[in-house]
Amino acid sequence: MDVLSVQPDQSLQLSLKPSSLLPRLLPERVTANTEVMVKRLRPLLLKARRQGVAVTLDMEDSERRPVILALFEWLLFDPEFRDWDGLGIALQAYLRQGGEDLEQLIELAGRRQTPFAIRLVRGAYWDQEVVKARQNGWPIPVWQQQAETDRYYEACLQRLLAAAPGVYPAIASHNLRSLALGMAEVERLGLATEQFEFQMLYGMSTSYQQALVKLGYRLRTYLPFGEPIPGMAYLVRRLLENASSQSMTRWQVTSEDAASCFAPPKVETRLPAERPEAGFQNTPLRSWLKPDECQAFQHAIDQVRGQLGHHYPLLIDGEWRDTAACIESFNPADRAQLVGTTACASQEDADRAIRAAEAAFPSWRERPAESRAELLRKSADLLAQRRDEFAAWQILEAGKGWREADADVCEAIDFLRFYADEAERLAAGASVKLPGEHNRHFYQPRGVGVVIPPWNFPLAIVTGMLSATLVTGNCAILKPASDTPVIAARLVDLMQQAGFPAGVMNFLPGPGEVVGDYLVRHPAVHLIAFTGSQAVGQGILRLAAEPRPGQRHIKRVVAELGGKNAIIVDQSADPDEAIDGILKSAFGFQGQKCSACSRVILVGDQYAHFSRRLCEAAESLIMADPTDSACDIGPVINAAAESRIQQAIEQGRQAGRLLYRMESRGFESGHYVGPTLFGEVDPNSPLAQEEIFGPVLALLPAQDLDQALALANSTRYALTGGIYSRSPANLERAAREFRVGNLYLNRGITGALVNRQPFGGFAMSGIGSKAGGRDYLLQFMEPRCVTENTLRRGVAPLSEAP
Repeated sequence: MDVLSVQPDQSLQLSLKPSSLLPRLLPERVTANTEVMVKRLRPLLLKARRQGVAVTLDMEDSERRPVILALFEWLLFDPEFRDWDGLGIALQAYLRQGGEDLEQLIELAGRRQTPFAIRLVRGAYWDQEVVKARQNGWPIPVWQQQAETDRYYEACLQRLLAAAPGVYPAIASHNLRSLALGMAEVERLGLATEQFEFQMLYGMSTSYQQALVKLGYRLRTYLPFGEPIPGMAYLVRRLLENASSQSMTRWQVTSEDAASCFAPPKVETRLPAERPEAGFQNTPLRSWLKPDECQAFQHAIDQVRGQLGHHYPLLIDGEWRDTAACIESFNPADRAQLVGTTACASQEDADRAIRAAEAAFPSWRERPAESRAELLRKSADLLAQRRDEFAAWQILEAGKGWREADADVCEAIDFLRFYADEAERLAAGASVKLPGEHNRHFYQPRGVGVVIPPWNFPLAIVTGMLSATLVTGNCAILKPASDTPVIAARLVDLMQQAGFPAGVMNFLPGPGEVVGDYLVRHPAVHLIAFTGSQAVGQGILRLAAEPRPGQRHIKRVVAELGGKNAIIVDQSADPDEAIDGILKSAFGFQGQKCSACSRVILVGDQYAHFSRRLCEAAESLIMADPTDSACDIGPVINAAAESRIQQAIEQGRQAGRLLYRMESRGFESGHYVGPTLFGEVDPNSPLAQEEIFGPVLALLPAQDLDQALALANSTRYALTGGIYSRSPANLERAAREFRVGNLYLNRGITGALVNRQPFGGFAMSGIGSKAGGRDYLLQFMEPRCVTENTLRRGVAPLSEAP
């Protein structure tokens, strides 16, 4: 190819995936991602222009699409490239918004004056787009029939060719009808052969390629370049894209085939409607693909900023009571910013709350399960209406990023609705009837329950443990974490609005060593639900195990504790997927999750290469205030956590080699600790054995899967774990031998969803059934069985008469 319009043509064209330069291209970060990408792309594009190499940006998938379109627009009008015709972009016809994108690009070309290339493709991620949308409850962004995609491709092709020579069309297809339509359209429009081109994959449809060249058309063949596994995946996607339905490639076409090959796409007008699954459905997370979602979320943050500094009293027996002492809650990203204050309960206040709960218990116990469940559903509806507001409170009080905060609210809503359903199911009980005998199995509440949640899921876990206590007929005393009491106070206020009777739910913020221990020891308490550290959990178990004067029951303790979780990466794994999953699992919410990944075990000879790539990916993470949508790394919860994590990092230097550490300069106003990676870590060191609860990751080499599994199982915890592998045998073996409560195959190890992935571990990771599972509520109740002899003086009831 020698000429493009009147300029020398770029004989070599590079098609670039923007995510290869910045992995996390997210729709809520359009501006921030674009600024970073421009800095990273500019040197490459300048070099490409000097060497006469054209560059096309791949559109990738619908989630990355808004960033890539914004990036391309920025580059088009960058003074360095505004007059360069070597820029191009791929346009996907299987996206429902493909036509809108094409019109936007044509408008940009009109403003720019210098043409650029638009490669029109069908799209190669159909399965991913559909599955991801269905998993998350989002609208499906692609056409669901191949014929719809084919028809839309043709419409876009005609519009694209009509826009030449303002743009340079690249017809990328192996579909015989699409190729023929392209030839017919360029002839109708009178386009010269140098004003457009065909593009086909090297080695595919070679007979078509030869025919196009023979007819005098310009043809560019392209092929993947890079590592084998991503390259093979690319080829498979392209084969699937071009080997189904109307788009099927015919290697030989007979005269009998011609009619069907050139027939217009036939779209089925009546497709069977998808039936929503019956029963509980998870609340869809935000996709952030709609601009109004981002705007509404930012508005909620701004509104909550205006509500900071308020005071929240205790709630005892339906009345809000204040105390002389108070608990102050500060923004971890800005230690001088007061989020709010709460009253600080004393042991006398604890006694009042216990008396109120005892008095309310008899009537609450007898209230039908359906009525209690309805209050949970009302609470869920209220929370759903204020979803962004409660997420914003978590950003400002706990330091969560946008996605983490939204997911926390969704999980809270899910707990309320799922436990409402479960309470009704369990209330039905079971019966076994025999001649002359009736047996009924049912459950009764335990009594007064104490709920002691952590600060890291200040809404979801609080809501889960509190709602489980209440819906099973117990009365609750909530002692929130002292780092996040404001969110808990606002949740209690919301649930009061739903209509919970006085005394059934009591709110008692206060020091753990004063109020918490007192409640745990109290003889009137029947149940303690706790989530937190192993040390505190074991202390609660010891206190609860000793009966007190007047106590006539053994207390039930539900304790979800810590983890030292590992991800195994074997030699067959897709490194891109593994690195993305590790980053999210290790550094999401700064690693402040009991489920977070703190160890990566690399199998075989990949250690040096993989660890280098992982460090480079970690370097791309952005430290920021969590109110900023671009934030990957926010603050840790408080000064004590910051000091403890920094100390663990310093001690880690003795156990392994420091590979990477992100500095936190410029963030001294908050409690910031950057991601830190250690390599070649001693597997018996504290760095590899002890929970740090921060953004610190230990990399351990393993000779084979045997050693990898032994290392993974070598700690006293058994909470979460994962493996990345393309080997079915290795995945199956991990499922058997990687002994943790929640094991994830080829995905990250955090983000368990209610009902889908009931959450909880064993060993030193806690006791009790999994949260969000079908047997969780059983812990909050006592089972009973009533057996009746129905014979009366040898006479059976009429219903049982033989």
